[in-house]
Amino acid sequence: MVEQQTRQLDAVFHALGDATRRQMLRDLASGERTVGQLAGPFPISLAAASKHIQALERAGLVRREVRGRTHWCRLDAMSLAAAHRWLRDYERFWTDHLDALEQVLREEDARHPPTQDGDDR
Repeated sequence: MVEQQTRQLDAVFHALGDATRRQMLRDLASGERTVGQLAGPFPISLAAASKHIQALERAGLVRREVRGRTHWCRLDAMSLAAAHRWLRDYERFWTDHLDALEQVLREEDARHPPTQDGDDR
């Protein structure tokens, strides 16, 4: 189970590691798109766009449906939720460290208040 989750998380971060794929996800956040529509904003071939979409599919971020001859893609954000949970641990880490830094700076300010002429020395 843990190994499966690790592989899934690795696939999500791999998919998010490319600017083209991140933009495709942003586009899909507002609704489904065809492969051609997803490729449109980029100077890439449909084959290259399809490879990007396949990486997003492997990560579980995109679902593709074939209707006739047209491939439609839609966002599946459940995998993003798992990545967000993983990142939240680091958010706590940085919040705790920044809170500690703020406390040190407040104590330093209390020990050395500014002088009346506005000089902070």
